Amino acid sequence: MIQRLLQAAEGAFASAASLVHSHPKQLSIAITALFLGGAGATYAVASLAPDASNLPVRTVVEDVQPLPIPGQFDALQTQAMRLYRSDTTRSADTAESLLRRLGVYDPQAAAFIRSDTVVQQTLMGRAGRNVTVEASEGNTLLKLSARWSPDDNGTFKRLTVEKTASGFQSKLETLPMTASSRLAGGTINTSLFAATDDARIPDTVAVQLAEIFAGDIDFHRALRKGDRFAVTYETLEGDGEPMRAGRVLSAEFVNAGKSFQAMWFQEPVASGGAAASTASHTLTKGGYYTLAGESLRRAFLASPMEFSRVTSGFKMRFHPILQTWRAHLGVDYAAPTGTAVRSVGDGVVEFAGTQNGFGNVVMVKHRNNNVTVYAHLSRINVRTGQSVSQSQNVGAVGQTGWATGPHLHFEFRINGAHKDPLTIAKQSESVPVTASARAAFDQLAAQVRMQWVAAASMQSGSAQ
Repeated sequence: MIQRLLQAAEGAFASAASLVHSHPKQLSIAITALFLGGAGATYAVASLAPDASNLPVRTVVEDVQPLPIPGQFDALQTQAMRLYRSDTTRSADTAESLLRRLGVYDPQAAAFIRSDTVVQQTLMGRAGRNVTVEASEGNTLLKLSARWSPDDNGTFKRLTVEKTASGFQSKLETLPMTASSRLAGGTINTSLFAATDDARIPDTVAVQLAEIFAGDIDFHRALRKGDRFAVTYETLEGDGEPMRAGRVLSAEFVNAGKSFQAMWFQEPVASGGAAASTASHTLTKGGYYTLAGESLRRAFLASPMEFSRVTSGFKMRFHPILQTWRAHLGVDYAAPTGTAVRSVGDGVVEFAGTQNGFGNVVMVKHRNNNVTVYAHLSRINVRTGQSVSQSQNVGAVGQTGWATGPHLHFEFRINGAHKDPLTIAKQSESVPVTASARAAFDQLAAQVRMQWVAAASMQSGSAQ
């Protein structure tokens, strides 16, 4: 039996070889058609035909007759056409004006929006909410959807107004957002916000950048033209639409030729058992670290003012009365009256009141005989003897005392001697990642380095 099968197989192979030798081109076409006709499979096909470069080339021209116009029109008419448009709400919107801007002309839909309690309480009169409508070819409303994220709790609201057989109905849902990450970067030409605007990076991410590197860079007076940055940050989405920017995950900022790097990391903490195999893990509050594992939270911030669009364009100023630069004694920050002033470090308020040319002034004593001074304030928000923490609001910018315009005069004194606050901030100590979390940290840091290498290659490629 086996011998007969072997003889049959040898005969089949001999016939196939003869067929290939006699009709190579036709057989190749047949095999290709067979493979192309199969769905859902992938094949590696070795062509049995001669080299295509040796075959003659022939041009074939044929007239193609399209379907008659009435037939095409009838085909389109068999399916109802639906139109989709999107816009954002305005505080002065009425039901009619909102629908009209979305290309919907439907008195019944407008009447429902005016009368429905859910729509009136959640959509009308509220600006900036994303609205999408689905309309018929007659511009009547089929469905309206609005999405917004009222709180920073990882959820979003979805309002739906839909036409049913019994009329319009509304529904309000609370749903979880999904997080994805985005890599972006830019170069400073005028200001950080101008650069982030060009890169379509949200303002909240720009502010986070300034806060992350607040111990190394004074974003009010130390930025230089040509400084550059790259940032990876979360985008929180609802139904696939971006709702808001989340946390910065990693960032690199090159200031005056020096690179500063940061990465968000939460240390896992074992709990629930002595044995490692049975211990559960929770996460610490988390913070930003260099890729070498040093915490970016320093004992002192580089600037006593939070960075914002209002303050992003202000620089160190020439003293208008004493006609001299005061950088050796302190730093003057021009800013609008009322701009918040914060303590650069933990300490105790040594003085809060009025004092000679300083006007309204707050002095905070820190450890190791360090004292910071916040002068010309329009408002004082702390009292003498009060403990304050880093970044706590101590007052507001003003022009009290010897001041011809609103600004903050800031000093850093060590044992009575004035020091450059930016230098002190950079020299202040930081806390490294713990030894138990080092392996997890190094693994994440390696991934961040690979992201930055990829981003650099993309930027260099686009520049060529």
